[in-house]
Amino acid sequence: MRRRHIPQRTCIACRKVQNKRDLIRIVRTPEGEVVIDPTGKRSGRGAYLCPSQECWQNVIASGGRRLAQALKVPIDAETLAMLEAYAKDLPPPASQDEQGAGANAPA
Repeated sequence: MRRRHIPQRTCIACRKVQNKRDLIRIVRTPEGEVVIDPTGKRSGRGAYLCPSQECWQNVIASGGRRLAQALKVPIDAETLAMLEAYAKDLPPPASQDEQGAGANAPA
């Protein structure tokens, strides 16, 4: 039996390729508005980000340059503020201690 195809997308911040459903889509609507699309179904040109504060902060720190390139539209201060507000609710980046603790934990 054939395995079902799972769409893959690349995070514009860290460039990791992941399942489309595991990423958060930001879309430029046909009217030119930039919005966060949690359903991934709005029409328009989309860009994808990992659901971690680290990736979102990288995009915000670049002044939205990466997002502007992906969506082919200038990113204004209002849009950056919207992205920052959304990023606050995302999980914080894992520290080195947390990442390595599982492999080296005492038995």
